[in-house]
Amino acid sequence: MKIIKSLLLMLVVAPSCLAASLEQEAVLKQLKLPAGFNISIFADNIPNARQMALGDDGVVYVGSRQGHVYAVQDKDGDGIAEQRYLIAQQLNLPNGVAYKDGSLYVAEIQRIIRFDNIGTRLTNPPQPTTVFDQLPSDRHHGWKYLRFGPDGKLYTAVGAPCNVCDPDKPIYGSLIRMNADGSNMEILARGIRNTVGFDWETRSGHLFFNDNGRDYLGDDTPPDELNEWNQVGQHFGFPYCHAGSIADPDHAGDKKCYKFTAPIWKYKAHIAPLGMRFYTGKQFPDTYFRQLFVAQHGSWNRSEPQGYQVNVVKIREGQPYNEQTFISGWLTAQGTVLGRPNDIVQMRDGSLLISDDSLGVIYRVSYGK
Repeated sequence: MKIIKSLLLMLVVAPSCLAASLEQEAVLKQLKLPAGFNISIFADNIPNARQMALGDDGVVYVGSRQGHVYAVQDKDGDGIAEQRYLIAQQLNLPNGVAYKDGSLYVAEIQRIIRFDNIGTRLTNPPQPTTVFDQLPSDRHHGWKYLRFGPDGKLYTAVGAPCNVCDPDKPIYGSLIRMNADGSNMEILARGIRNTVGFDWETRSGHLFFNDNGRDYLGDDTPPDELNEWNQVGQHFGFPYCHAGSIADPDHAGDKKCYKFTAPIWKYKAHIAPLGMRFYTGKQFPDTYFRQLFVAQHGSWNRSEPQGYQVNVVKIREGQPYNEQTFISGWLTAQGTVLGRPNDIVQMRDGSLLISDDSLGVIYRVSYGK
């Protein structure tokens, strides 16, 4: 009788929590991974969970496009984050987060800010310091990805303020970097429509980045792109050419596609590849070492949706040669969308975390028992 009363009390007090848990379990049952891999919920109740950054003591910082920045922590090492903190709120689409030397960097649309000594202030976050405030304020493709590179500099990108157009300012459609204090900002490359995910290839050190192709050229055109940046001044074609060889019907003019840097890999069209990570851990089988995990956020206006999965782009001698499905099931056979993978981060034990901005959770992928 006491057990029944306790269960009834749980239903009365926390029906939304119970419903959320049941929904998460239902989604997990639909997800398919290679043999030996396991997927579980690392953290939930993180609305619109987007980019993640790993700090000290296993703290994971999470940006969103709903104005909030979160931190979650698995203190006891059981694979579930039992602590959740609200770091900031009412920010301007704080999608991008990066961590360095005890400080959390957050990319809003128009600026980059920094929270110092954040690991010791999780319950009482400090007021942020402005690092750089000269970014455009356009909301269209204005949310940003943020990472520190091997050179210690802070990298981000500025998307095109449109579906397809030829912006009049060189900073639009660009990859940029700056010192950690915001000084010496430089434009590294142009002709990039919208990248919200990049990482450095483990052998060459070159920056690989995803680029989401333009809309309204058909269900299968143009392919989304994986690009390789290795020198200042590269131009990747937007808005004149797409995927290396498709001349834009409205903007190409007399531009020749071969004069621009072509992608090193072409994804399917409209899958929206976002976060990506070269795997360097020791937990997964050797076949995954140095391979590229890519979160496909999924199409939004294709007549038949596609994407909504995590793939592995196979790398040999620093270059892609194949692509394989790693996690599927967020898109059902009936076309129902159960979740949208967004970003990927590698934990120190070699497991991977995957954010889902639709379900508001972070998954943990591990191998073995």
